[in-house]
Amino acid sequence: MISLATLLLCFVLGIVLRSAKRFPPDAHKTLNAFIINIALPALILRHLHAMHFSTSLMLPASMPWIMFGCGVLFFLAISRVAGWSRQTTGGLILSGGLANTSFVGLPMIDAFYGPDFLGIGVLIDQLGSYMVLSTCGVIAATIFANAGRLTPTELVRKIAMFTPFQAMALAILLSPFAFPEIVTGVLDKVGGTLTPLALVSVGYQLRVSELGESWRELATGLGFKLVLGPAIMTLLLVFGLHEVGKVAQVTIFESAMGPMIGGAIVAMEHGLNARLVGLMVGIGIPLGLVTAVAWSYLLGAM
Repeated sequence: MISLATLLLCFVLGIVLRSAKRFPPDAHKTLNAFIINIALPALILRHLHAMHFSTSLMLPASMPWIMFGCGVLFFLAISRVAGWSRQTTGGLILSGGLANTSFVGLPMIDAFYGPDFLGIGVLIDQLGSYMVLSTCGVIAATIFANAGRLTPTELVRKIAMFTPFQAMALAILLSPFAFPEIVTGVLDKVGGTLTPLALVSVGYQLRVSELGESWRELATGLGFKLVLGPAIMTLLLVFGLHEVGKVAQVTIFESAMGPMIGGAIVAMEHGLNARLVGLMVGIGIPLGLVTAVAWSYLLGAM
């Protein structure tokens, strides 16, 4: 509950700070730059370095990759019919194709399935969500932000220079070596700033008054993130692979979380309809808490 309360408080603080004009109008750009280049890399380096790889981890870890791929296909198809701009399509792919498997997902797993299954959530988050964001996510953001003007070489360079990707590569390279306690402590403290700063940034950019202009795009994005995406994972795991144990349930439950904050920040940094992305996170996270409860009961009945 403390984690969820922190999410709500920081989100509201962002709205209040904007209304009170305590920050400069473009303060969110500085917050986002700190998140992408310092807080997120620290979090990835800290947790991914401690992960132990094995084939038994493939099923949960594959969920974010499948969800993101389905999201790309879904939003591209809808975009062609609806005539959305590249910025809107890219923003929905980044915010609707990635789930908040850490700051919301982990407390929800603890509440509904118990602490014994938190390891599954960490696995999904580190080998799935953050790896997808650092590779496929930045590719999608770059392509939609630059309208295909980048050459393959420039695109590869863009990925290689993406700080979270560098942190991911460094964490894997250093995995045979244990971090000193002081290093893990510092990474914990720096990485811990991601959640409050990201929610303040999202709240700062939220414009609820513009909901009427974007309700179709918002409904489509949240419809995929909270309903269609988890339904696809249920069909695949339960009816396709006949996985009915708790690991499969937790995996589907994590897929039903609201939009990933990190993905939203990357979308905003690339100019991918920041207002719509802000609405996706601002409305999607609290709404996702309600729909996730429904998914939990549904999965328990299977």
